[in-house]
Amino acid sequence: MVYRKISKIYPKKIRENYLKDLKYLNSKIDPEMYLGFIIISTLFISIILAFILGTIYSAIPPIFSWIGIFIILQFLVYLPINMRIDAIAKNVESVLPDALQVMSSNLRAGLTIDQALLTSAKPEFGIFGIEMNRIGKEITTGKEITISLMDSTKRINSEKYQKSMALIVSGLRSGGRLAELLSQTSDNLRKQRLVDEKIRSNVMMYVIFIFAAIAIGAPILFGLSTFLVSVLNDVFGQVDIPDSAATSRLSLPMVSFSSMAVDESFILTYSIITLLISSIMGSLIIGLIAKGKVKYGVKYILPLSILSLVVFFIVRLIIGKFMGGLLDV
Repeated sequence: MVYRKISKIYPKKIRENYLKDLKYLNSKIDPEMYLGFIIISTLFISIILAFILGTIYSAIPPIFSWIGIFIILQFLVYLPINMRIDAIAKNVESVLPDALQVMSSNLRAGLTIDQALLTSAKPEFGIFGIEMNRIGKEITTGKEITISLMDSTKRINSEKYQKSMALIVSGLRSGGRLAELLSQTSDNLRKQRLVDEKIRSNVMMYVIFIFAAIAIGAPILFGLSTFLVSVLNDVFGQVDIPDSAATSRLSLPMVSFSSMAVDESFILTYSIITLLISSIMGSLIIGLIAKGKVKYGVKYILPLSILSLVVFFIVRLIIGKFMGGLLDV
């Protein structure tokens, strides 16, 4: 009961989305109990992490760090659920053309609709095979086929699957021949898959370019710039203009040399933060270009961030080794 009351903290829209997502996962978990548990657990974890962050870096106010960590944890909890739903949808989309073709062949062989569905529910079709078996049993027990097919779209979050079922239902209601309709739908899905693969291969060049720019180009440039700042700090710090030169007629009063006001540690921190932000944004763009959705780029954030920082520090180390002795830095 406590979890149910705490779950009311979520806006109604979010609670409805969780209910729908858990239905897509065919989960038996009570969504309100689940939401209440998530709120309590992420609340305590965010408080602990905010306290640890405050002891390490006190510049950020604790309330802001707690709110930020709490939001990030909520996102990290929801993301795997959403990714799992998409994985199920993609699995269904991959086997849908073959399954529809098998159903069409069974109907042409003289089987009834429910028998064709049950016979087509092969183990290699995975989740969709289970769904076909469920639809076949519902039709056998007297449920109308159009209702059963449309109800199945509420359990699989796939736009292609929903459109395919809507097309089949529309054909059934208009009196079309189901076997031919299934065969044509299967062929159209295969053609669409070929088009998607061709588009994906064409945009791969952009993915490679973004990856190279973030993981190699930017760290090299920042490594060179931070080393340059270090060199300029040391060079200007060693310049000593005698007092006699300042009073000489040949002196240039508009020119003066002194140590640079820019702190090297600030440049280093700025470079690291910029590389991390670039890695995050670049990963999301890669996910959008390669898979069509921003969320697919989340899995690239950590490896891309680590790679860019490693290249950055390696460049600094190499330049310091080879150029440091030459410039006496």
